[in-house]
Amino acid sequence: MLIIGLTGSIATGKSTVSSILSQPPYNLPIVDADLLARKVVEPGTAGYNAIVKHFGPSTPDLLLPPSDELPINGPNGKGRPLNRPALGRRVFGESEDAKRNRAVLNGIVHPAVRKAMFFEVLKAWMKGYWAVVMDVPLLFESKLDRYCGAVVVVAVSDPEIQMGRLRKRDPHLSAEDAENRVRSQGDVRDKARRAEARGKGKGVVVWNDGALEELKGEIERAVGELKGSRPDWWSWLMMFPPLGVLVAGWEFWRNRGIDADWERKEARERAKL
Repeated sequence: MLIIGLTGSIATGKSTVSSILSQPPYNLPIVDADLLARKVVEPGTAGYNAIVKHFGPSTPDLLLPPSDELPINGPNGKGRPLNRPALGRRVFGESEDAKRNRAVLNGIVHPAVRKAMFFEVLKAWMKGYWAVVMDVPLLFESKLDRYCGAVVVVAVSDPEIQMGRLRKRDPHLSAEDAENRVRSQGDVRDKARRAEARGKGKGVVVWNDGALEELKGEIERAVGELKGSRPDWWSWLMMFPPLGVLVAGWEFWRNRGIDADWERKEARERAKL
C-alpha cells in the first residue's frame, strides 16, 4: 500500500483536495492529522491535561467560558473544551515567545497524533486499499514525510492568495492575525520545491491558484503520476507482511537520505546570504 503524505499550508486548499480524494473516482481513505489532533486534546485526555497544566496559569481564557449550556466542569465532568482562538494567540507568530509556546504545544500533540495515525494507516492496509492519504499540515516539519512513499503538496504561487482566502473563511481575523498564521507554517512554495526534489512519482505539486475545476484537473494529473510510477502488481506485493516491511524500511531509509540532502542544500543557500 502506498502512503501518500498530503500537505500544504493554511488556506492553500489542502482540505478541499483531501475531500476530493475521499470521493469517487478515487475513494481513498484519509487519515486527517487535524481531526486526530482535536481528538487527542479533548477534555479528559492526556493531551488536554498537559495543555491546561502548561498554558492555563498564563492564559486566563484558555478554556471556553461556562454558560447555561456548558457547565463549569464541562458536559462530561472532564473539563471545558479548549478556547482555540485564545490558544492560537499564544502559539502563532514569529516572536520568540510564540516560537517557544508552539514548540511546547507540538511536543504535546505530535506524539499522540502519530500513535493515532499509525492505527488508522494499519486499518487501511488491512482493508486492502492501494493507497492511503495522510493529511498532515506540517508533514516535513514533523518528519512524517520519511514514512511516505509519495508526497503531494497543495500550493499557491503567492502568499497573498492564502491571506485573502483565510480572511474570507475566518472574517474575525485581522490582517495581522492572518499574516501571522500564514507565516507560521512557512512558505508553501518551499514545500513545493522540497516535494519535487524527491523525484518523479515520489513528490507531486498540486497548484491551486484558480477555480475548483482547475484544481480537479490538477488532482487527476497528480494521481495519474503517482499510479504511473508504480506497476499494478506493486500494490498486491505490499499486501504480504514480509515484503511490506522490507519495502517500508527501504522507503524510510531512502527518504531520510533525501531529507538530509535537502537540509544540506538549504544550509548552503543560507550561508550565501
